Order: sequence, then structure tokens, then C-alpha cells
Amino acid sequence: MRSWNADKVAAAAGATLVGRSAAGARGPARVVIDSREVRAGDLFVGLPGRNADGGAFARAAQAAGAWGVLVAPDQECSPEDSVVLVSEQPLESLQRLATAWRRELGASVIAVTGSTGKTTTKELLAKLISPYRRTVASAANFNTEIGMPLQILHAPAGSEVLVLEMGMRGPGQIAELARIAEPDVGVIVSIGPAHLDQLGSLEAVAGAKAELIAALAPGATAVLPAGERLLAPHLRDDVRTVTFGVQGDVRLVSQDTAELEIAIHGERLALEVNFTEPHLRHNLLAAIAAADAIGVRPGHRLVFEPSPGRGKRQVTAGGVTLINDAYNANPASMQAALEVLAASAATGRRVAVLGDMLELGTDSERYHRDVGAYANGRADLLVGVGPRAVAMAQAFDSQTVLASDADAASELVAEIVRPGDVVLVKGSNAVGLERVCERLIAGGAW
Repeated sequence: MRSWNADKVAAAAGATLVGRSAAGARGPARVVIDSREVRAGDLFVGLPGRNADGGAFARAAQAAGAWGVLVAPDQECSPEDSVVLVSEQPLESLQRLATAWRRELGASVIAVTGSTGKTTTKELLAKLISPYRRTVASAANFNTEIGMPLQILHAPAGSEVLVLEMGMRGPGQIAELARIAEPDVGVIVSIGPAHLDQLGSLEAVAGAKAELIAALAPGATAVLPAGERLLAPHLRDDVRTVTFGVQGDVRLVSQDTAELEIAIHGERLALEVNFTEPHLRHNLLAAIAAADAIGVRPGHRLVFEPSPGRGKRQVTAGGVTLINDAYNANPASMQAALEVLAASAATGRRVAVLGDMLELGTDSERYHRDVGAYANGRADLLVGVGPRAVAMAQAFDSQTVLASDADAASELVAEIVRPGDVVLVKGSNAVGLERVCERLIAGGAW
């Protein structure tokens, strides 16, 4: 936004310009919400929070050389030290500013959501598109009503494609994110049992995800899993629908080798990939469909490395193959991860370290039992972590070990595993199973 002056920034944000320093002749270099990250030329937005009001740190941001600050009316700032913008709702102003910048860029916007697979699909999309278009993709967990606007505002001038992940905790949130991003393509990767404690049923989960379909402008494209009956009530005649998966518009024809043959709208596409996991190849189809929707057909080779905590493999110094999938979990992603474990080459045992799955509502115990049963034949040893994981262990027919929490599991797993073992680590993020991975990487007494 360097080309925008203070007046334009204020108008875009729906804020009142009450302080106009010399810096206001040009726009801000970045937008940040943490005063500790402020560099010269940044716009600091002071957001009210549960424990503190970020606006209270506006003076510190000014002292650090901020181009300007955007704060609520009750915050004291020096109009002589920087541009000062005032808004009754700083978060809403941040979001409005992001929408204005998205329009200024004129980029194609692809929004990705789903119960499982949205982060992987987002990353695959960025890999597919970036050789052909200047592409910006959501970083880490910038998929909320705060994180996503910041990601849009981080996109430099000249960006041609924005790939934005949209997270959800309850109804109305995808609609809010879509209102901000105004996507041209909406991708729903999957519908599954997640956030059931708030939503209550799979139909409600589908309805919340389908807010993305409802938000698309007429003529936009919705990319959806083929045969997903839960999304059928939400389809629109004025939105182009492209399906992926078995019997989809985009589907695998041959997948027995590293070179995939993919059918896409009656044509054939050959693509060499470096991964064999079925769920990754399924997500790849969604990514190809979305890329095609903005006119990009991928090249002949794709090299993809999962991000940390999302299935990344590493051989430890002790000779253990670690599959770090500890970032989060729900029943569908647990099953996908167990399939990966089952297909892993091992000279030793296949060890599943599985933690509690949270936010599953009243059927939580059943879902945990189902995962334990699904692990039969796919793992040789199951380590259950947390109180809910007891139900997994009860449904698993082979050797089981229980740990009360991640710290106990870290020591326990380090003692149990041996060279040649393949160890899958997966659970809800709040369980903290990343500590098990860190302990294994640090090495054990093998």
C-alpha cells in the first residue's frame, strides 16, 4: 500500500484521520497488530482482546517508527509522531482495509476450507500455480478473521493470485471470511466430524462450510468433492460447480506409479509427483481443479514437502522414521494418517502415537473407538495419549500403552521405540504431541 496516502488508507478502512504526519504522503509498508514487530513505515492496528487492548501499545508503535496507528477513540496517541486513524471497530477497519487492498490488486482469489486437508490443499495449490503466476498463499494458521486480512495485506503490489485458507470454529465464520476476501474460486476439500461440540451434526458442519458457496458471486467456481451428498442442498445454478475425486470432473485415471494420469474435463494430464499418500493425491485433485478454474494447468512434475506437523517425515539419529502429523486431528484425518502408517516401509514396528481428538461433541467416545478399531492391521503398537484416547486403546486388538499427557508420552515413546520403527504422532493441537516429536528427534537410548 505504499502508493496510498493517509487519506486513501483512512477511507479504505472506514476510519477517521485525526493525525497527519509527513509520512502520510505515502502509504504504509506493512500492517501489523503486534507492537513488538513494528518497523519503520508500518501501520499498527491496535485490536481489543480478552486480556488487553492492543491500542494501549500504540504509543510504543509510534516510538518504534510506525507510519501510523489505527486505534479505538479512547486510546491516546500523538498525531505529531505518526498518522493516527481512529475507528470505533478497529478489527472491522482492518478487514475493510484488506478487502480494499484485495480489490486494488485485482488478483484471482482462491479460498480453501474443509474439515480436513485444507492446509495441504492450499500448499499444493501454491506449488502448482506459482511457476505461472505471482502467487501469495496463507502462511501457517493465518486463516481467521484476524489472520486472513493480515495475509491479504501482506500481499505485495503485482500479486496475481491469492490462495487463502479459511478456518472455522462455528457458523457464520466462513461467511465473514468470504465477505472479506471476495473469492473467485471456493474450494471445500472435505466434510467430516469436526467442531461437532458447537455444530452438533455433520449436516450443520456442511452448512457452515457451504457458506463459502453462498458467498460466491454469480459465475464464480465452486470446487467440491464428488458425490458429497451433504453439500447437495447448497449447490447453486448460477455458480459453476467442478467436482474432484472418484467419478469427479477431475479424477485419477492411473496412480500406480509416480507419474499420475489425471482426467480433467475430458482431457488427460500427466503429472509426476514425489508422494504416494492417498489423501495427498486426493487433495491434489482439488488443487488441480482450482488452478484450472483460473486458467492454470500445471507442468509435468510436482515436488511437495508437507509442512511441519502435517505429515512431514524425518529419520531420527536413532534410526526411527517419524511421521509428524501432530498439528491437529479429527476422525477422518486420523484414518488418513493411519493409512499412511500402514503403507510405510518398516524393518521394525509401526507405532501409532494417537492423542485425544477434541471438539467432537456427545459422540466423542464412539469416534475414538472407531479410530482405535481402524488402527487394527495398520499399526503394531498403539500409544494412547489423554483421557479420551483410552477408548481408542480399548478398540485396538494388539499391544497398547497409555500416557496421561504429552510429557508422559514423550518419555514413554522414547523408551519404547527401536531402530527401524515407523512412528506416527497425531492428535488435536491442544494435546501438545509436538513434544513427542521433539523428544524423538533429540534422540533416545537405542
